[in-house]
Amino acid sequence: MALNKGKHLVEEIDGVRCTVVEKGITPERAQFLKKILELNGYEVKTAVEADPATMKLGVTDILFNAVIDVYERRLKSPSGKKITPAYWLQQSNQETEAEVNYWNKD
Repeated sequence: MALNKGKHLVEEIDGVRCTVVEKGITPERAQFLKKILELNGYEVKTAVEADPATMKLGVTDILFNAVIDVYERRLKSPSGKKITPAYWLQQSNQETEAEVNYWNKD
């Protein structure tokens, strides 16, 4: 599921019901996401789609929602920093920004 889509998809991958994190992705993208998700304690399943150049990636936790976990900063990078949406989408190498919030704490 891309970060701009909140629809929760559950499909079977390798005989296990999984929440689909992303579909139609390259093997490199699948490896990037797999590393992050496994580091955060999720069991990851991948499958090659009809087009051999694309993959489907899911986690066995059917309550997982990438949109919520990324925007609430629940996921950690390999270096232990919080993952930003830009890092998740591989638009930036910067794992976290200095306390970027959508509200003021004052």
